[in-house]
Amino acid sequence: MPNPAETFINRKEAGLELARKLDSCVDSNCIVLAIPRGGVVVGYEVAKHLHAPLDVIAPRKIPAPGQPELAIGAVASWGNHDRLIDERTVRLLNVSPQYIDREVDRQLAEINRRLLIYRGTSDPPDVKGKRVILVDDGIATGYTTKAAILAARKLNAAAITLAAPVGAADSIEMLRPYLDDLICLKTPSSFMAVGYWYVDFDQVSDEEVIDLLKKAREFWAKPHRT
Repeated sequence: MPNPAETFINRKEAGLELARKLDSCVDSNCIVLAIPRGGVVVGYEVAKHLHAPLDVIAPRKIPAPGQPELAIGAVASWGNHDRLIDERTVRLLNVSPQYIDREVDRQLAEINRRLLIYRGTSDPPDVKGKRVILVDDGIATGYTTKAAILAARKLNAAAITLAAPVGAADSIEMLRPYLDDLICLKTPSSFMAVGYWYVDFDQVSDEEVIDLLKKAREFWAKPHRT
């Protein structure tokens, strides 16, 4: 287990700390896209600090047959739904193309379900010409994050900054070439899992995501935006 001094108390604290590293983006032409569910808690604090609108982008991993925690790829909302496949793992596990097709369809259905629940629409946000600040509560393998990055690119974002409180060092380096900027507060050599770096890492509910998005819209609508 990590030293308690190296951990975040919760996602809110992580978001506040992360937001301070993004001061150069305050009042700029940017939009925060958070990855549900935990990333929305972090993203809410970032969006408030930046005086920026908050929305979600919903990547999903493609699980291995019979091993739901093992990713063999990922797919994201929007951006033509391009799938990312770990070909090496697919070969090792002898995963059939038919299984991948079925699982991609299943994950896209779940993505659309979540988008409708969270946003009331599955239409993409308007990010054309804007800087996208892509936020999650942590980066493990990086597969779902990469899917989200590529989807945002295909929505014609002017630039993409990935912002995360903690991430596996090798995954962060894998993602770097796809980004215009990257801010990760902690890249421990012994990563283990995202939850190891939080004292409170309780699961975030759909209801909490909906509430934070509603609060963010209300905050952004205020004329003074403070």
